[in-house]
Amino acid sequence: MGVIVEVRFRKEVVAELSVLPPREVDAIRNAVRKLESAADNLGFPHSSAVKNAPAPLRELRPRRGSSPWRAFYRRIGDIAVVAGIGPEAQVDPRGFARAVAAAVERLADEEAGSHG
Repeated sequence: MGVIVEVRFRKEVVAELSVLPPREVDAIRNAVRKLESAADNLGFPHSSAVKNAPAPLRELRPRRGSSPWRAFYRRIGDIAVVAGIGPEAQVDPRGFARAVAAAVERLADEEAGSHG
């Protein structure tokens, strides 16, 4: 599968990050650094597949899953595209579902060439 050479954030993610507490933003950025260095080898508890997502999607699990926030991403070629930020499923199931749906839609746009 090759190595991820870049992790890119959709523009919507920048806005979603801006409303989180600084500690959580730092935790997500640290998880992204792990993704950049480990790529496809980044496994549980740092990353996992999102169950029941309508399309393939993974979640970064900051602080080994102890953060109440997740970053949703998919690999597109050699780039991991972070397409959404949302609450952890147990903390806020509806918010989690909304964030997953938004990330899947954004990734479909990304794959179609409408970069955001």
